[in-house]
Amino acid sequence: MIGRFGVDLAAGSFLGDTRIRLLEAIEQCGSISQAAREVPLSYKAAWDAVDAMNNLAEEPLVERSAGGKHGGGTLLTAYGKRVVSLYRAMEAEYQLALDRVTASLSDPAGEDPQALRRLMRSVGVTPSARNQFVGPVTTLRAGEVTFEVGIRFDGMNEVVAQVSREGAEQLQLTIGRELHAWVNSSAVILMTDESLRISARNQLWGEVLRIHEGPVSVDVVLGLPAGRTVSALITRESLHELGLKEGLRACAVFKASSVMLCSFD
Repeated sequence: MIGRFGVDLAAGSFLGDTRIRLLEAIEQCGSISQAAREVPLSYKAAWDAVDAMNNLAEEPLVERSAGGKHGGGTLLTAYGKRVVSLYRAMEAEYQLALDRVTASLSDPAGEDPQALRRLMRSVGVTPSARNQFVGPVTTLRAGEVTFEVGIRFDGMNEVVAQVSREGAEQLQLTIGRELHAWVNSSAVILMTDESLRISARNQLWGEVLRIHEGPVSVDVVLGLPAGRTVSALITRESLHELGLKEGLRACAVFKASSVMLCSFD
């Protein structure tokens, strides 16, 4: 029996064969477009996978390299290389374990097959929100009706969420508790004027990494410090009005009420 090995985080699927092959292709090719063709994946799907892994991992697995004789490229970080090596080692051990389980299932005197299958079954949560942030609670401010919760997801940025008192009690909020923050791309707006003052609590400044234009909407991905990203879905009119292009500094803005919090412990 051949098994399919994968690594799931509480927030959903993190690593699987396709993503690992993508990482290996990036290391070999030094180019996300070439790596996507090797897997194969679409260019956008490859970048979406990289963004998801970088945002959920403790350190970025993939980074862009600038300059050079032939321009920039895409490279695995040292951490990314360790993750790939560890995954392949765990995959080999998993197959050995699966072979032993298969042998026991064929033995009438062995364990109950249904019990073994229930034990091996994995349950994950895959949110539809493109933007996922993970980190400890660093600020808690109690109001009469709601709590304001700050989550530090890297060394420079914080996501602020607003939850009801009932929600705060259910999450058992305390300083240092790890939470997952999810934000739909459609709830994110972009601005480029640094002198503009707005009331939205979340303002994440970064650099435009990629722009994917569709017939109606446009997916804009900003690169944040420490290798994290945030995605916004905007109209084609907004894209042209803002003059957005790769390399331009921009800010992802969203309300605290647009952030959904979740805990998995």
